[in-house]
Amino acid sequence: MTTPASQLGRLETVDLREVWPSEAGHFTPWLAQPENMASLADAIGLELEIEATEKDVGPFRADILCRETATENLVLIENQLERTDHVHLGQLLTYAAGLKAVTIVWVAERFTDEHRAALDWLNDITDDKFNFFALEIELWKIGHSALAPKFNVVCSPNDWSKTLAAIASGELSETKRLQLEYWTDFHKLLRTQKSRVRGNSPAPQACNGFPIGTSGRWLETFCNTRENRIGVHLVLAGQDARAEFDLLQGQASEIEQRIGEQLEWIATEKQRRCRVAIRRHETDPTNRDQWLEQHHWLLSRLERFDEVFRPLIRQMGIEASYAEE
Repeated sequence: MTTPASQLGRLETVDLREVWPSEAGHFTPWLAQPENMASLADAIGLELEIEATEKDVGPFRADILCRETATENLVLIENQLERTDHVHLGQLLTYAAGLKAVTIVWVAERFTDEHRAALDWLNDITDDKFNFFALEIELWKIGHSALAPKFNVVCSPNDWSKTLAAIASGELSETKRLQLEYWTDFHKLLRTQKSRVRGNSPAPQACNGFPIGTSGRWLETFCNTRENRIGVHLVLAGQDARAEFDLLQGQASEIEQRIGEQLEWIATEKQRRCRVAIRRHETDPTNRDQWLEQHHWLLSRLERFDEVFRPLIRQMGIEASYAEE
């Protein structure tokens, strides 16, 4: 049954201050709620885990401090429920100057042309250790419906242009160029297949990371051109890595049954990093004619790992938090 055109509603914008009278007292606590942070994270294509709100960073106080779960890099979120100004831009530059690597997300009601241009310029002149996002926040309603927030990305890092600059300068070896092309094609497959997994931008390296919901744990696909193999890993890192690995290995039979294949359980005593892997040997990543078939194999295993391990990792985090109380 179709709806008559005369019954269609009209979208209306709502003044942000009607819902959030102040940034620190109203907007920041709202944004820090998991479902709202997930909306922001979806807008910029990252998976974030909040560490603190109103966190001191040098002489300033960042509204929200997060970590990107796939890389553990810092992500600072600065909120401004009005048109952008030079004061906030100066704070963002101070944050970047005091940190070795950081992603900065500036959320505002409206960005001026000069501030948007400034962030574009910063993304152009910095390497991949620094990334700047600009998001405009809107509130919409239809008639008497509930209000709906919307994040619009008006500025974002151009990882591709940075990589092209590295290629043009001759910084990438033949192997690095091949790895970049390999993962670029793999990400095209992710998009065409509308995969639920989301990863980091393609990079000239053997591994490509995919967040799984919490800091210090991630999935990664890899291609080894020397040993002719490809595969998928679950990576556990940090001081709790071995304990978490042992918990998962205790469920190895059930996990392997759900995955549908036998897995490799790899733990080292010296390094705080453990892996659960599925690997395909005698597979040549340098053979471009086989890339599509290899990428389909990687994608099917990656999605299976995400489906099986994501809830297990989340459950371990919940149990650990209860144990600390």
